[in-house]
Amino acid sequence: MENLLWLLCLFVVCVCECWSSGVNGQEDFMLLAGPLNKQLAKNADSEVNDAFDCSQPIPPGSRQYFEYLQSRGVTHFKMPLSWAQLLPTGLPSQPHQAVVTCYQTLLRQLLESGLQPLVVLHGSTVPEALRLRYGGWESQELVDMFQQYAEFVFGEFGMLAHSWVTLSDLGDARRDWEPVADPRPLQNILQLHRNIYKIYHQHFGAEGGRLSIGLRASDVEMIPQIKDSTIMDFLSVHTEYNCASTSNFADEMRSLQMSSGNLPVLIYKMTAHDCSYSQFQLLGNFLQVLNNNDLNIVGCDMMDILGKLGMQEDQFSVAEYTEMIESRNSYQNVWHKFEAQTTLERDLFLKDSFPTNFQWATSSESFKVEGGWSEGGKGETIWDRFGHEGLAFANQTADLACDSFYKVDYDVYLLRGLHVNTYQFSISWARIFPSGHRGSQSEKGALYYDKLINALIESGIQPVVTLYHWDLPQALQDHGGWTNTSIVEAFKDYADFCFSRFGDRVKTWNTFSSPWVVSHAGYGTGEHPPGVKDYVVASYQATHNILKSHAEAWHVYNDKYRMKQGGKVGIALNSDWAEPMDPSRPEDIAAADRYLQFMLGWFAHPIFVDGDYPATLRTQIEEKRRVCPNSEPARLPVFTPQDRKRIHGTADFLGLNHYTSRLVNNSGGGCTPGPQGVGDFQAHVDPSWSSTASDWIYSTPWGLRRLLNYISTEYLNVTKVPIHITGNGMPSEYSGDTLNDTSRIEYMRSYINEALKAIQLDGVNVQRFTVQSLMDGFEGPQGYSERFGLHHVNFDLPDRPRTPKQSAYFYSEVIEKNGFASKKSFFHAPDNANTKSNKVSSMPPSTVPSQAKGVWRKFSKQTNFQRKLYHYGVFPQGFRWGVSSSAYQIEGGWNADGKKPSIWDTFTHKPGNIPDNSNGDVACDSYHRLDEDLYMLRALMVKSYRFSLSWSRIFPDGRRTSLNQNGVDYYNRLIDGLLAYNITPMVTLYHWDLPQALQDIGGWDNVNMIDIFNDFCDFCFNKFGDRVKFWMTFNQPQTIAWSGYGLGQIPPNVKNPGIAPYRVAHNLIKAHAKAYHTYDDKYRTSQGGLVSIALNADWIEPQDVTVPREVVAADRALQFQLGWFAHPIFKNGDYPDAMKWQVGNKSELQGLSESRLPSFTEEEKSFIRGTADMFCVNHYTTRIASHATLRLTPHSYEYDRDLSEAEESDSPTTAIGNQRAVAWGLRRLLNWIKEEYGDPEIYITENGAATGSTTTWDDSARVFYFKTYIDEALKAHDLDGVKVKGYVATSLMDSFEWLYGYRIGFGLHHVDFTNPNRPRTPKYSAHFYYQVIKDNGFPTPDDDKMIYGHFRKDFIWSTATASYQIEGGWRAHGKGLSIWDKFAHTPLRVFNDDNGDIACNSYNKVEEDVAILRELKVTHYRFSISWSRVLPDGTTKHINEAGLNYYHRLVDALLAANIQPHITLFHWDLPQALQDIGGWENETIIVKFRDYADLIFSRLGHKVKFWITINEPYNVANVGHGYGAAAPGISFRPGTLPYIVGHNLLKAHAEAWHLYNDKYRAKQKGIISITINSDWSEPRNPYKQEDIDAARRVVQFYIGWFAHPVFNGDYSNMMKTIIRERSLAAGLPKSRLPEFSPEEIKRIKGTYDYFGLNHYTTVLAFPVDYGNLQHYDADRGAGTIADRTWLDSGSSWLKVSPFGFRRILNFIKEEYGNPPIIITENGISERGPIDLNDIHRSYYYEKYINQVLKANLLDGVDIRGYTAWSLMDNLEWATGFSERFGLFYVNQSDPELSRVAKSSVAVYSTIINCNGFPDPTSGPHECLNPVPEGTSAPITDDTVKFLGMNLSTSDAETGLNVTFALLVVAVFGAMCSSFCFFRAKKTI
Repeated sequence: MENLLWLLCLFVVCVCECWSSGVNGQEDFMLLAGPLNKQLAKNADSEVNDAFDCSQPIPPGSRQYFEYLQSRGVTHFKMPLSWAQLLPTGLPSQPHQAVVTCYQTLLRQLLESGLQPLVVLHGSTVPEALRLRYGGWESQELVDMFQQYAEFVFGEFGMLAHSWVTLSDLGDARRDWEPVADPRPLQNILQLHRNIYKIYHQHFGAEGGRLSIGLRASDVEMIPQIKDSTIMDFLSVHTEYNCASTSNFADEMRSLQMSSGNLPVLIYKMTAHDCSYSQFQLLGNFLQVLNNNDLNIVGCDMMDILGKLGMQEDQFSVAEYTEMIESRNSYQNVWHKFEAQTTLERDLFLKDSFPTNFQWATSSESFKVEGGWSEGGKGETIWDRFGHEGLAFANQTADLACDSFYKVDYDVYLLRGLHVNTYQFSISWARIFPSGHRGSQSEKGALYYDKLINALIESGIQPVVTLYHWDLPQALQDHGGWTNTSIVEAFKDYADFCFSRFGDRVKTWNTFSSPWVVSHAGYGTGEHPPGVKDYVVASYQATHNILKSHAEAWHVYNDKYRMKQGGKVGIALNSDWAEPMDPSRPEDIAAADRYLQFMLGWFAHPIFVDGDYPATLRTQIEEKRRVCPNSEPARLPVFTPQDRKRIHGTADFLGLNHYTSRLVNNSGGGCTPGPQGVGDFQAHVDPSWSSTASDWIYSTPWGLRRLLNYISTEYLNVTKVPIHITGNGMPSEYSGDTLNDTSRIEYMRSYINEALKAIQLDGVNVQRFTVQSLMDGFEGPQGYSERFGLHHVNFDLPDRPRTPKQSAYFYSEVIEKNGFASKKSFFHAPDNANTKSNKVSSMPPSTVPSQAKGVWRKFSKQTNFQRKLYHYGVFPQGFRWGVSSSAYQIEGGWNADGKKPSIWDTFTHKPGNIPDNSNGDVACDSYHRLDEDLYMLRALMVKSYRFSLSWSRIFPDGRRTSLNQNGVDYYNRLIDGLLAYNITPMVTLYHWDLPQALQDIGGWDNVNMIDIFNDFCDFCFNKFGDRVKFWMTFNQPQTIAWSGYGLGQIPPNVKNPGIAPYRVAHNLIKAHAKAYHTYDDKYRTSQGGLVSIALNADWIEPQDVTVPREVVAADRALQFQLGWFAHPIFKNGDYPDAMKWQVGNKSELQGLSESRLPSFTEEEKSFIRGTADMFCVNHYTTRIASHATLRLTPHSYEYDRDLSEAEESDSPTTAIGNQRAVAWGLRRLLNWIKEEYGDPEIYITENGAATGSTTTWDDSARVFYFKTYIDEALKAHDLDGVKVKGYVATSLMDSFEWLYGYRIGFGLHHVDFTNPNRPRTPKYSAHFYYQVIKDNGFPTPDDDKMIYGHFRKDFIWSTATASYQIEGGWRAHGKGLSIWDKFAHTPLRVFNDDNGDIACNSYNKVEEDVAILRELKVTHYRFSISWSRVLPDGTTKHINEAGLNYYHRLVDALLAANIQPHITLFHWDLPQALQDIGGWENETIIVKFRDYADLIFSRLGHKVKFWITINEPYNVANVGHGYGAAAPGISFRPGTLPYIVGHNLLKAHAEAWHLYNDKYRAKQKGIISITINSDWSEPRNPYKQEDIDAARRVVQFYIGWFAHPVFNGDYSNMMKTIIRERSLAAGLPKSRLPEFSPEEIKRIKGTYDYFGLNHYTTVLAFPVDYGNLQHYDADRGAGTIADRTWLDSGSSWLKVSPFGFRRILNFIKEEYGNPPIIITENGISERGPIDLNDIHRSYYYEKYINQVLKANLLDGVDIRGYTAWSLMDNLEWATGFSERFGLFYVNQSDPELSRVAKSSVAVYSTIINCNGFPDPTSGPHECLNPVPEGTSAPITDDTVKFLGMNLSTSDAETGLNVTFALLVVAVFGAMCSSFCFFRAKKTI
């Protein structure tokens, strides 16, 4: 019967094809089969179920079924689609992607099997869900939905089918609406079909495409109506064939054809009946009808008639094929499927796309990239131990790795550049739980992953988290690791924590990655840590516990988190593909199967099949145990039934890590342990396979497709979960051309394409592809010698710079295309928002000086504090953040593809013109590296990109006749690429690179250039204006005119400074205006863009703003630079009067008949005026101008200005000599533009800082530049109302910097110009700028937000002084000399030769000092005792009671005022007598200090309860004995003496403390400690471990030097180790840091009752290598700077940085066990003119004290008190009286040294009164008193008449007092005289 069927079908095909060729002549006859049904019947009489709708997986035998039908002569196959399944919501934007992929796969299978699909969009009845929502076909809304559905279907499947039916049965649909007799449904359907027909043929229909609508032959009466209402390519009918009446059938066909207008007829479905006679007769009659020449039948359905012919047994169904295939095992099926492939067929490249919403990923693993191996409390891992034991390549470790722990932003930047939508990374178990258990949880570790996850989500990247990727906590390994069953519970708990902490954001989890490697290499071969070599027991036990751990984690998620979080949990298994060594040998095929079972099946089978190991594995092991009774090769643990149930099905997807393949042959393994021995196989590689840097990875891409097919068949046939490719990649060598990794590109291209084949050709459900890996990392035993990364990491540099390799750009292109299909650029052109002219209104000319001079007046009143105060805020939504470049600087390709030279090409090709003879021939090679530029822009997420067009690339000769299409194509690609990522092109038409051909006719000095330029602009507007909406005609025309035609510094190098610049500028202005009008007249209405000109402007500050002519000079400077062009365009069409006046007068003085400045006609003025839609300004620096009368000859633009310019010398320099970073000038310039030009919208189109070529990635100077300049723009916007609309940073990357060549760079990205690949690497500034863009400015950081609340009720509020600084009386009443007396009396030691001889005279002003303390409302007063005042020679041999009496009086007065004294025993003023015998260097001082303390305790202790032994021992030791900047001024032994002095200071402190503790505490009940000073330190670059380490060293060498011994015992390990190692390295026999004996350590440790802290400021630290120098700074190995945004003080070392206060307080809490803290000093200085309104100090105290409150209330730091430094202005040590810290001003010119309250007194006293900061939202608090306005020092005439003399009020007051005193004396004398006289008289 089978042969008979073959004959019959062939006969039908032959007859019909002949007929078709003869009659139709166009289309082959369609023999229809199908559709595929959910359950295909084997019996024609059985009822066929509904058509297969892709709601279930594709039947595994579908392809073979289609091939079978094709072999039987079938040509077409019906493929009805399910509207409901494809679009469950009805919306094309929300398709069911799995269903889309399913149908695409089936259609491809049909095509590959030789069948053409006939696609049916829909049956007839409306899906119930849509009917309930929209109603039936009478609903227009439903009709619209179907039309959208049709467009969606054509878009998804249109390339795979050419024959379509919209609705398969119109008659069936009619029966739905007939009962209501409503005509609308039919009308709607017919109109709908008409619309769909037009859509198909206009947009989707390829040549030969056909579309119809289906109806029944019995509905013939409907055909005329259908014919009149719609359009069809053929008529699709359902009919019946009656074997008894073939003529009726022929008549019916003829009637249908006539009714339809002779349309071809397709018999879509035919049912045969009454066929009782012979099969051959039936077939013959049927064929006779089909072959009737007057019937145009193009095809027919054969399924039913073949069934009626009795051929059911030959209707081979999908189910039967499935049964046949399943008789083989999975491996055999897959091998059978592919074994016949030729190499050509195997490697055939598929140019197609992946399914929509396919997930593109890259990956990393914690131990390979994070570094920070002990940061944040992280525990040691087995890989840490492995590296530290020197087991990796070249003794390398992962301690720093890629430094990702601190470089989250760097890594996410790369991911944005790649454009991946998914990032897979692993969590370090030991970073979360250092010991492996929850009890050791590290919050800092969890915060790191929080930061990473949040950064990913903010960038639109989905995190995929692997819980375990090989880095087991060493603490768990110490108890057996994965061989200990207790680890199952530990892992479960760890997973539980991760799900709970991160699961709200993480939706995909891998429990394990490549667990086979853990079991095999970690516990089998021992190649990986933990290095266990036990393939008999340990390896199998590890697998057993890993599987149970995985299952427990899955159940935790399933039971606790799935419902709420909605994520998925799977496992990532690694597997090679295995092929038989000899395909002809069945035993090799079986061996290859075993290979996979021993690798993949070991883990996959229990999870995905039945909860147990594969039978093959179990059988092999049992057999080996049987035959090897004396040497057991393997012991496989057994799962209990409960285990199997618990494990089976515990995955929501199967993750696959695949890299390579093996050839496997059968081999007797004997009794050898390990997979090859136990599995009886051997693995090999084919020598022809491409090798990689790894000896186990060979490139065999076809293996991936085969492995995916195998997995789908073996593991996912029952458990229907998708496959995620979780790792695929290859390593390259670490040397050579690491960036141009072509081998990796080819590997990726091939492997990704094989995944595509598996999806599209085989129907495998793969949903993700992950490239291993994001960047180079630590590759285990291979260390850094093998590189898997898409990005190169330079492990030789501490910055760990990441540079994209060529493979990164390749991968991003694959992602962009979603595969390999050629893809048209789709973009959303910007809205045409400006279709009406946006010309600025005309304005009257500027006055001289301009009205904008008010800007100088406005800002002249600013103090330095006000000018520099940082402003937090954000720009409005829609603010345009951009970055810039220009054509000549970056493009290269100077003569590529038809481009001709520009004037810069000509100039740079002449030797000597540019440093190093550099040129722009290649530059950044952007002409050939567009994708690399787009990568950077994507990563930055800028809103705009400003670039220029190379005129000579588009018009090589400068004119349209030389049009170069290649150049046009380049810019089209650039513009389209920008728009694809929503980046707005900002196009500069001319950026200095004039075609040389035009310069040859005079360039811009030729008036004809106006029309030539206009033609170029016209062309550009026409070609690019549909997408470009922001145009600038010229960039910096002032530079073109002056530098190019005046100075001759830049091309065209014309040196004619008096005439040419003005003439050229004249032409430039007119050329700009003409181009503007061309756009306005021809293009604005249709394109809606904006046009302007980019003008450059420095800010000019007058030398003296109070001198009018200096202000006029500054205004003139601006008019000559900016106004030269802005005034004609933005004001009145003419030059500013300041220019006309100056140049005109100069010309007349020079004897010229007319001005050298050309004039515009009235028509020209009108034409020029208003030709800009916005104001574009380039700004870099500020200069200081002063009036000058300059010479008349030679004629020069420069001399015409009559002014001189100088740098603003107080600001930081840049790499360009005259371009300092003067941020505050930008705000003033923006204000000036606002006032001068009528408040236009302003775009800052260039702004940036140059750094030298040696500054590569760590460009902190540029970060500070942007941080300050952008903030000034924000101030202008927020505070001044300037309409700042956008900011463009200069520049995208380092480039050719004009006259500087490549010696400087402005780039956010470093470009290596020595490398032909021109690799681009992001700098620190790129990451900073991204954050600014993301935040849209500078939102107030949490550190700067105020907290409201109160301190504890007994909080100490204090202020402080020191004896030498305030007492004076330096030789009074027996006081001895101190070292500061001698130091201050030594020339050049103290500023201005100041000294403390009198100081504030507090020795004589106890009452006055106590009075101001009472005014301040403090509860305590900290002061120090002068050791030499009490003990003149430093010893107790002579006690100076007069000196002691002073302190008694002071203490008594304080107590009387209810103020507690807080006494410092030693505040630096050592008796000189002790210094003469060695001072603190002499160990005998310890006893002397103890004796001194004993005396003070005994005399004052009954009244004093608060003591400090020593103030700031750091300063005593290092500043006094290291730097020599303080007394005793010793600096010649900086490597040893500071440490010796510090050693003795600590021992002296300890002795004093023990003395008090043992002798006085019980009776006096006081507390005593030491006060330690320290700055806080932050890393200069917070992304850099090296800077972080430097910051730690700064803190440990500062506060830790003295705090560690006192609070923890002994010096810190850091100090001891560093100093010892550096000492020994320098050849010294021992450490320069003295050692404490165990007894001394014990004696010193714990000698505190509180932590006394002096803190003022914060520094930014970075590493400095001092070589072998032996001193404190070299030991510390760090330099420090300040952030430029921090406010200044009167002291160069003190910058206002409140946040550091909270951090150092927290450091003390964490480092020293949260001791009680009393802040014993904190304050700020000023210098210069006296101003009692010390707003900077008020600000400082509010901010710093609020940080103290945060530390106390939010962080739980135990803070007991706060002390303000200082009570009054005093002698500030070596700076004399020039720096003033006081709350009270002390007038040093007043003999009385009067104390006057500053404004800060009221602020501080209010804080004290409120005991903190009451919440203002709660209403006025009773503690708040009105704060009086601060008063400035009098500057008005305050003289008064006194006894005929003009005296000041103070002098008059003195005179009055003296007169009164003399009067009293006189009266007293007179009384005495009278008394004596009367007494004498009485005696007489």
